Amino acid sequence: MTRVLLVVPAAILAAACPGDETLGSAPATVAAPAVETGDAGGVEPSAASPSSPAARPAGEMCEHGVLGAVCPKCHPALAAVYRAKGDWCAEHGFPESFCPTCRPESGGRPAVELAGDGAPADGSKVRLASRQAAALAGLQVAEAVDRPATVELVTTARVAYDSGRVARITAPAPGVVSELHVAVGSPVAVGAPLAVVRTAAVAVARARLDAAQARVDLAASTYRAERRLREQNIAAGREVRIAQAELADARAELAAARAELDILQPTADDGTSCVVRSPVAGVVTLRVPTVGNTVVVADLLFEVVDASTVWVELEIPETEVGRVTEGRPVVVTVDGLPGREFHGTLGWLAPALDPRTRTVAGRVVVANTDGVLRANMFARARIALEDPRPAVLVPVAAVQRARGASLVFVRLAEDLFEVRRVAVGPAAGGLVPAQGRLRAGEEVVTVGAFLLKTETLKDSIGGGCCEVD
Repeated sequence: MTRVLLVVPAAILAAACPGDETLGSAPATVAAPAVETGDAGGVEPSAASPSSPAARPAGEMCEHGVLGAVCPKCHPALAAVYRAKGDWCAEHGFPESFCPTCRPESGGRPAVELAGDGAPADGSKVRLASRQAAALAGLQVAEAVDRPATVELVTTARVAYDSGRVARITAPAPGVVSELHVAVGSPVAVGAPLAVVRTAAVAVARARLDAAQARVDLAASTYRAERRLREQNIAAGREVRIAQAELADARAELAAARAELDILQPTADDGTSCVVRSPVAGVVTLRVPTVGNTVVVADLLFEVVDASTVWVELEIPETEVGRVTEGRPVVVTVDGLPGREFHGTLGWLAPALDPRTRTVAGRVVVANTDGVLRANMFARARIALEDPRPAVLVPVAAVQRARGASLVFVRLAEDLFEVRRVAVGPAAGGLVPAQGRLRAGEEVVTVGAFLLKTETLKDSIGGGCCEVD
């Protein structure tokens, strides 16, 4: 014999016995479950006086020594319901299941099977007042389905610049900053001028270039003369080879002088200044010098970042590393950007574990075309993992939370429902995976599941208990 809760919403009582004058006050004297406002539910306040049964709190004992909300003396309409179910103590005028005289151990409350955490235990049953009660209460069911599941691992993450798209620009030569063309936040193109530095290095580089050019001209003239003499058998072949080597060396020196001058990027108007240019397109995120500053070689002047794509750096727990592989799809969300999702692929996993956090670093490249992602933003990453086990999926509305537990109600008969505790995963397409004793093909309550949940809790409003074979 399994004890179950008999659910008696006021609206069902009124519809079942329209001829009883007592039932006219049923909505006020038998409190129906309120609109869902939390896990424990509630009761709408009425306009009844504080001393009336309707005004008494749902969990308060009445003067008859039983729970006021289910007392047949406070609510005479309930007596016929208890008698119809065979749960009646005629001697004392209370349901036999919680008669305060016959069963003082019940404490005047209907017996409800609860787990140690206060939530309904797996396998608890809830029976409606009649087979028509489900329709009157508006309960609707849907079939649990069996499908392959995709499991998601949720990790913490941080947005960072793509290091391949960050340019840290230094001074090309010692000198004095004479002009600045950008400020922090300025967008720049490839080759855009950032600053002008007056430096003697430009004059030195030009002098080296001119000297190298003159040496090339002389070496080329000597080589041509030696070749003519060799053709006339006047010069030996050794002199020709020496002249040829000298020409090659002079040309190499000329190329080095030209490269040095190109690095300096001299201005066209004089030979004393060089231009500092941006090697990438992006936004200026750092500007160190001001006009008149003296700089030396390798002094940091600017930072330019191309943020059209960014890195999202993940922290994968040590216990989950075995399930994660490169190439898995990743969805990134940021608290500061509600409703936005950014998609990418896990492109890299660190070969070492962080000894402090016991996590493995991962990296996802994410498109940031509108620039809303900024470096050092905190984020969450959902990594899609393949689950070899098939999952039973139910509609999101079928899952109810009761004191920390997730429940679904399986329809066993038109008026009988069973509680199943489940562990749920992330929802997708209106369905949620539910792991537990639930099987594919079973019917779970969707619309009205909250009513059944409230009736299984100690503080819910019910009509009594009955025995089920």
